[in-house]
Amino acid sequence: MDSSATSATLTNRTARAFCLTSAGWMVMATLMGLAGATELIAPDLSHNIGWLVFGRVRPIHVNLVLFGFVTPGLLASAFYFLPRLLQTEIYSERLGLITVWLWNITLLAAVISLASGFSQGREYAELIWPVDLLVVACFGLVCYNLFMTVKRRREPLLYVSVWYVCAAVILTSVTYCIGNVIWQPNSGALVGIPDAIILWFYGHNIFGLLLTPLAIAVAYYVIPTAIRSPLYSHTLSLIGFWSLLVVYTHIGTHHLLQVPVPTWLKVIAIVDSIAMVIPVMVFLINIWYTAKGKLGEIHADIGAKFVFTGTIMYFFVSIQGSIMALPQVQRVTHFNNWVVGHAHIGVLGFAAMIALGGLYFIIPRITGRPLYSRFLADLQYWLVLIGVVGFTVVLTTVGLIQGNAWLNGETVYRVLPEIHLYYVLRASLGFLIFSSAIIGFYNIIRSLLSQSGAKA
Repeated sequence: MDSSATSATLTNRTARAFCLTSAGWMVMATLMGLAGATELIAPDLSHNIGWLVFGRVRPIHVNLVLFGFVTPGLLASAFYFLPRLLQTEIYSERLGLITVWLWNITLLAAVISLASGFSQGREYAELIWPVDLLVVACFGLVCYNLFMTVKRRREPLLYVSVWYVCAAVILTSVTYCIGNVIWQPNSGALVGIPDAIILWFYGHNIFGLLLTPLAIAVAYYVIPTAIRSPLYSHTLSLIGFWSLLVVYTHIGTHHLLQVPVPTWLKVIAIVDSIAMVIPVMVFLINIWYTAKGKLGEIHADIGAKFVFTGTIMYFFVSIQGSIMALPQVQRVTHFNNWVVGHAHIGVLGFAAMIALGGLYFIIPRITGRPLYSRFLADLQYWLVLIGVVGFTVVLTTVGLIQGNAWLNGETVYRVLPEIHLYYVLRASLGFLIFSSAIIGFYNIIRSLLSQSGAKA
C-alpha cells in the first residue's frame, strides 16, 4: 500500500500532533472517569466542590473520551495513511496543525465550561453553543483538508479506508449540527419528544457515523499492511460501507421505546438495530479472512494486536446492541448499568483499542525508529484489555441486578447496598485504565520526541 517515493517526502506533522493530542487527553479523560467512579462509592468525596461533583465530572469524562482521546487517535492514523493510499501529500500540513491547535482549544473550553456548570443538559450534547461552533469548525477544517487531498490524488483507485474516513468526517459535521440544535443558540434544544428524537439520532450516530467508520478505516489499513497481505475482498468492504450508512442512521430511537415516540419510528429503529448484523459481520468476515493464518504476524506487531482485539470487541458490542433493541430485553436492561457496560465495550473495547493500535502502528513509521518501549505498549494493552473485560462483567452483572429488582417492584435505595461492592470493583478497574493512560502517554511522548535508542 505504501509508496516509498511518496513516504520520503511526507512530514506527518499533523499525524504527530494528533498522536500527542490523543495521548494527552486520554490521561485527563480516564482521570475524570476514575473520579466519577470513585464518587459512586463515596458520594461526599468531593465535599460539594462544584466543579468536582458527579454531574459535572461525568460529561467531562464522556466528551473527553469521544473528542479528546478516541477521535484524535483515529484521525492521527487517517492523516498518516491517506497520503500513502492516495499517493500525494496532505493538502496542507499547516492547516492540519491549525486544526489540531483549534481542536485542543475547543477541548479546553469544553472542560472549563462543563466544570463551571455550563451545560445544555442533553446526553452526549452537553457542550454549550460557543463550544459547539468550535467543534463544527474543527470538523470543517478536517473535511476541507482531507477532501482537497483526495481531489489532488495521484492514485485513481479509492481504497475502502478512504471511503470510511471521508464519510465519517462529513457526516459527523452534519449530524453534530442537527443533534446539538445549533440553530438555537439560547437553548441548544427543541421541545419535548422532537428533541428526544433528534438527540438520540445524534447520540447514537456520534458512535455509528464517527467512531465506527474511523475505526474500521484504521483496521482496514493496519491489518493488511501488518501481515503484508491484500484485503480479502474489496467488494465486501464496500457492501459493509454502504450497509453501515444505510442501516446505522436510523437506530437511535431504540433508546426511546418507553416514551410516546411514533410507533413506526420505533419499529424502524428495532428492525435496523437487528439488521446491523449485516454491516458488522461483512466487515468482520472480511478482516478476519484477511488475517486468516497470519495471527503470528499480528501478535508480533503491537499496533496490529491492539487493532485485531478491537475487531473482536466490535463483534461483542454489536451483537449485544442488536439484542438490547428488543422491547422485551429492554424491560430489564434499560436505565441501568447494563447500558453503561455496553457503552464501555463499544468505545473503550472497540474504538479506543483500534485508536491505540493505530497510534502504535504509525509512530515507528513516522519516526523511523522502533517504539520507545514495546514492553510498556504490551503492558498498556493488557491493562486496557483487563479493564474493559472487567467493566463488561461487573457492569453487566450490576445492570441485571438493578433491572430485575426494579422489574419486580423493588425501590432504588434498597438496591444500592447490594451493588456497592460492584462499584468498588468498577473503580478499581478504572484505576487500571487510568494507569494504562499514563503509561501510554509516557511511551508515546518518548517514542515521538526522544532521540535516544529504543528500549526492548
